[in-house]
Amino acid sequence: MRRGFSASSVATLDPVQGSTVPDPASPISAARPPEQGLRTEFSFILPRGYKDGSGVVHRDGVMRLATARDELVPLRDDRVRENPAYLTVVLLGRVVTRIGTIDDVHAGIIENLFASDLAFLQDLYRRINQEGHTRAAVTCPACEHQFAVDVAGGRLGE
Repeated sequence: MRRGFSASSVATLDPVQGSTVPDPASPISAARPPEQGLRTEFSFILPRGYKDGSGVVHRDGVMRLATARDELVPLRDDRVRENPAYLTVVLLGRVVTRIGTIDDVHAGIIENLFASDLAFLQDLYRRINQEGHTRAAVTCPACEHQFAVDVAGGRLGE
């Protein structure tokens, strides 16, 4: 069998480091530069924060990328079978690994978040699992300058 090179696998020799560098026009190199590793955890700051039983407000946290199992297991959960809207709560309980000093995040914690924090986490989940990052493209309404903002961060100026 004859083997050849496809157009997307063309690479050039880097004269400085002596290694091959993927063609920048290649769909593979355009999707993710080779020097970046796979980012699996994303820090965030909740708009309002989770208030625990002691009255302490927890705002910063970490969400990890979801696996196929994370999306399949909740479908067998009786709470989700009774109320499909509960899927979001169970799913976020699996992928949010920390909120403030709370390392054992579960559906019970997620269901006690304020509605604005739940909406924030749903949007963050969608961004990191579908788009692979937490940046959003925005345009200044005054000067029409386009730039990116990190939606996982805190308030402007922090």
